[in-house]
Parts: sequence; C-alpha cells; structure tokens
Amino acid sequence: MSTIHLPTSGQIRDTIEARPESDSYLTHTRGVLSWIFTLDHKRIGLMYMWSVLGSFLLGGIFALLVRTELLTPGPTITSSADTYNQWFTLHGAIMVFLVIIPSIPAALGNFVLPVMMGAKDVAFPRLNLFSYYLWVTGALCCVLSLAMGGFDTGWTFYTPYSTTTSAGGVIPVLTGAFILGFSSIFTGLNFVVTVHKLRPPGMTWFRMPLFLWAIYATAIIQVLATPVLGITLLLLIVERTVNIGIFNPSMGGDPVLYQHFFWFYSHPAVYIMILPAMGIISDIIAINSHRHIFGYRFIAFSSIAIAMFSFLVWGHHMFTSGQSALMNTLFSAISFSVAIPSAVKVFNWVATLYKGSVSLTTPMWYALAFLFLFTIGGLTGLHLATLNTDVHLHDTYFVVAHFHYVMMGSALIAMVGGLHHWWPKMFGRMYNEKLGTAACFVVFIGFNVTFFTQFMLGAHGMPRRYYDYQPEFQVYHVISTIGSYIMALGFGMTAVCLVSSLFGGKKAPANPWGGRTLEWQCASPPPFDNFAKTPRVADPYDFSVVKWDEKTQGYWVDDAADPEMNPNAPKTAHAHH
Repeated sequence: MSTIHLPTSGQIRDTIEARPESDSYLTHTRGVLSWIFTLDHKRIGLMYMWSVLGSFLLGGIFALLVRTELLTPGPTITSSADTYNQWFTLHGAIMVFLVIIPSIPAALGNFVLPVMMGAKDVAFPRLNLFSYYLWVTGALCCVLSLAMGGFDTGWTFYTPYSTTTSAGGVIPVLTGAFILGFSSIFTGLNFVVTVHKLRPPGMTWFRMPLFLWAIYATAIIQVLATPVLGITLLLLIVERTVNIGIFNPSMGGDPVLYQHFFWFYSHPAVYIMILPAMGIISDIIAINSHRHIFGYRFIAFSSIAIAMFSFLVWGHHMFTSGQSALMNTLFSAISFSVAIPSAVKVFNWVATLYKGSVSLTTPMWYALAFLFLFTIGGLTGLHLATLNTDVHLHDTYFVVAHFHYVMMGSALIAMVGGLHHWWPKMFGRMYNEKLGTAACFVVFIGFNVTFFTQFMLGAHGMPRRYYDYQPEFQVYHVISTIGSYIMALGFGMTAVCLVSSLFGGKKAPANPWGGRTLEWQCASPPPFDNFAKTPRVADPYDFSVVKWDEKTQGYWVDDAADPEMNPNAPKTAHAHH
C-alpha cells in the first residue's frame, strides 16, 4: 500500500488551535440574508435542525393533548370526538413527515456528511438549499390545513375516509406531503452523488464511516420509494376534487389499492427513519468504547440489505385487508427475514462493547437506551409478522406501542444521541454532562412507562384511535399518560441542557470524544471551508493512535504511532483490527 504524504495530525492540530474563531461557519458572514441564501451545508443543516425541533415541539403538544384526553373514559378536555381525531392525526403527520423522516438525513446528515468525508460541501449546494425551501413550503401547507378546517383522516390518509370527510384541510395537507416528498428525493439524490463523487483520496468504500454507509442506503430508499408516495397522494387529490373513482368501489375503484400504494412507500420510509439512526449508534458505540467496531463489513452490508428488504414487506400492514393466504404467508416470511440484518447490527454493537473501555458520556447513554428500546421494538414486531397473532393485535394499542418503540424509542432517541454527539462540533461549546445524562434517564423512564403499558392495553383488545373506551382500560391509560408527562419533562431538560450550553458552556476542543472520523480533525465549530488542509484518511475505527491532550482537554490522532503513515512505527497488536 502506497503512503499518502499529507500533513500529519500534529500539524493539523496546530493549525486548528491557531485558527481564529472568526473563521467559523457561524461567523464567516453575518445577517439574516446570509443564512437565507446560504449554500453552506452546515448552515442548511442547522436550519433543518431548528425547523425539525420546532415541529417536534408542536407534534409533542398534540401527543400530550391526546394522552390527557384519554385519562378518563368519555370527555376529559374536549367533548368532541372530531377534535380528538384531528389531534392524533396532526400528531402522527407532524412527527412522521416533519420530524422523524428529515431529522437525521436532512438535519444531522447535511451537517456531518461532507465534513465526515473531508469535503467542502455536498455535490449540489444549490439543490440542497432548494430542498430545504421545499421542506418549508410543505410544512406551511400543513399549517394552512389547520386554518382551512383541519384534517382528521389519520396520518395514513386512508380511503375512503380521506375522500369523503368534510374536513377542509385534507387537500392542503396532501399537497404539503407531496412537496415534502420532493424535498426528500432531492436530498437523497444529493447524498448519493456526494458519496460517489466527493470521497477524498484513500477513502475507499470500506474506509467510509458506518454513518456514511447508513446515509447512503437511506438516500437510495428516498430516491426509489418516495416517488410512489408522490403519485399516490396526487391520485388522492384528483379523486377528492374530481371524483374519478380510482379508490371508490362504487365507480370501479378499490380502496385497498390505496393501502398497497401507501405502504409500498411507507414501509421503506420506516427505514428512512431507522437506518440513519443505526449509523449514529455505530459511531457512538465505537468511539465511546474506544475499540474498533466489531464486524465492520457485516454492519455496512446489513445497511444495504435492510434497504433491499424494505421494498418487499409492505404487505404485512395488510394481513386483515383480504389479500390471499399465499400473499399473507409470503409477506410474513419476508418480514421475519428483515430481522436478520437488524439483528446482525445489534450483535456487532454488543460485541464492540464487550471488553471495550466504555466512557459513559451522554451520547453513550442514549446509545445504550437505543439498544434496549430497539430490541423491544424488534422483538414485538415478530408478533405482528406472525399471521395468527396479528389478526388479534391488528389496529390495537399493541401496534401503537411497537411503532413508537421502533420510531420514537429508536429513531428519535438515536437522533437526540447524535445531536449530543455532534453538538460540540456544531457550536464549539460543551454542555453539562450531568444534566444531559439525567435528562436521558428521565426520557427513558417516561418512554417505557408510556408505551410498555400500551402493549398490555393492546393485548387486552383496546383499539387504537378511539376517543372513548371501557372503564376497565382506564388504569392503563392513566399510567401511560403519566409516562408521557415524565417524558415531556425529560425532553424539556434536554432543551435546557443544550440551549444553556450556547451561552455558558465550556469551549469545546476539536475532538472531545476521541473520534477517528474526519469531522473530529477540524476545529469546533468547523471553519467555513471545513478544513485548513486536506485531512488524512485512515481506518475510521482504529483508536490505537488516538491520544489525550491535557492542553486542549481533547483528543488528537498521533500519526507517528500509525504504521500506515509511519513505516517505522511499532506494530502493536491492536494497531490494526
């Protein structure tokens, strides 16, 4: 292997320390217009992030309204079932389309991906900014739907209800989701081209960090699956406006056809949410274990395998819809198969932790919470993939609990963990570790109190989306609602922890966690052009050459100890994994 003669990490470290703070991307240019028209991927990532967090607050408020209403049978805080229907519809639509789908790929991915690749920006910066404004336009259409009477169809927009309901906001929200789809497609296309074309010399496919593998697999799903949703929503708008009978059985249409179209996109969309989360967890666990990731290639290939399987399992959402027994059997078998690449990742994460020198930082606590919650979400998915149990559990609170363990307990928890992981890099400030860890524990406890209870509700037959219920279910609903309040408290603590760091947090070193990937080789926060000099590409998970620096209270990479860069370096047993 030929040696690439680039500046040593010691030289890069000296450059980082000498660089003026005014060169930061945050202060490179000032004024509102410099953000509105920016082409810098880091600023676009931040705009996505603040927009997504604002949507998360709004979606969370609707969730608390739903849980508060369900404290007692019958009316609690509203006497209208229609109002309740709008609350849970808005909660679901906001959380899925405006929060979880864009939170990691569009927000964290936009900030981290180019820096992690040693690139100055994404492949198409103008398309990147356009994607963000498409997202804003779609979000505004959803807000407009509230002013036009709201919508109460559920976040899946199932026919025939979505074509017959009198709610006036259905068409604006469908239009908004249609526009959001284009934002997702353009972001995915941008990331695919960036990974293919902008990798630096030496970064082969098997020297890419696993977060890049996860974002790449996600981008493929975004590009291939999202057009199906766009066409489906367009058909629904046409059906509702001119009543041509695509989904109307009285006119020769089929309402179940809509479900096939919707879930052909929406099951891959589950992996648009969870795959990037898995990439975050791979990096957090490896860095905080200070140990080479176990089974790198298996984890990388499992991301691609999940992306492929995701297009083949949509029918397990429709076991009770009347499809043939043969199709039910095939979809059930494939649904079990998709668990294999996910289980490969979990096994390799646990194996990485084994005998690792684990640092229990706030991001690491979120990663450990993810392992617990994702395992519960995955195992309870087996009940829903089994035909005989799914018939009983379908459309009960068991499905609600399973969905939230996978989507919120896994994808959203990983996003918050990733936010803590890269927060010092984004803003150059360290947050209060004790408060961050305490917030993680409060969120974890509140989440499990909220949703584990719902497994029992569903097993006893409580249907989801109901405004009223039998008195024997009240004790479960009370416990679940108390859990939601605890979880809200935890997220409030998280917000205080992160926001307060911007004003009083200790200055962050370039590499606070001991990472080996390239984003930790530039200053915190990064300069406008990301790197003063071309960073050196090496094994992103070889931590044997990562050293602690007392002066900066951070880590740095010692090239002199790396046999790849210095042939005379001692070849220790742990230099290569």
